[in-house]
Amino acid sequence: MQNAKLHFSQSENNYQIKEAYKTLRSNIEFSGQNVRIISVTSCTPGEGKTTVAMALARAFAEAGKKTILVDADMRKSVLVGRYRTGSVRLGLTHCLVGRERLSSVICETDTPNLYVVFSGPVPPNPSELLGGRIFEKVLENMKQVFDYVIIDTPPLGSVIDAAVVSKQCDGTVMVIESNSISYRFAQRVKDQLDKAGAKILGVVLNKVDISGKGYYGHYGNYYGKYYGKYYGKYYGNGEDTADKQVRPKAAEPAPPDDDDLDELNYLAGVTRKD
Repeated sequence: MQNAKLHFSQSENNYQIKEAYKTLRSNIEFSGQNVRIISVTSCTPGEGKTTVAMALARAFAEAGKKTILVDADMRKSVLVGRYRTGSVRLGLTHCLVGRERLSSVICETDTPNLYVVFSGPVPPNPSELLGGRIFEKVLENMKQVFDYVIIDTPPLGSVIDAAVVSKQCDGTVMVIESNSISYRFAQRVKDQLDKAGAKILGVVLNKVDISGKGYYGHYGNYYGKYYGKYYGKYYGNGEDTADKQVRPKAAEPAPPDDDDLDELNYLAGVTRKD
């Protein structure tokens, strides 16, 4: 197992934002006890789905739930450059092509109860890897070890990967940027998820301007400043980094046997959730 320190920006440690993600966490918990593998997607790049996926995983971890965030955006991942500090050598790609065991690519973070699997090198066939037997087996093993599995997937308006992943999940969350995506475009993305048989848990309206003069803007500012000032010191501060990931070409070794996919006995340092 690898180790990684996570970096969170100052805005992500904001009291209002953290409370919003706690509400999202509660809504998902009310969706049912069987909803534990959750994919997060969006219509286009830049809507903030990775931020939502990380914040949601962090919210579950802070509630005492053993949580793992899987970076399945293997075409153009932003998770490593935005959140990771330090060196992470192995990623999801290494596991899906059979080069490494699942236990080797999991990263234990400095946030209690939060684990991460970064994407790894860019493969030539990400859709096939995510729809294959190995990824299905990976999720089965994770579900037996972790309380929640959050999967960050590529924008569905760009590539089909998110629909492929959603077939193997208990639910899917769509992230839509406020005043950016048209209704028809969002509806087409939803229809694609419906065709894939995905269970849509709901939509996160992201990047909403709450600084306006409206009632809710005033309400949010008032309580955000009041409680943020009181509790802010408990959340710490962060700074943005520009960590670039070097992606070597992925090899194509022979696929592993079924015995190699049974990872429960190899997850050193990770115990079953029960």
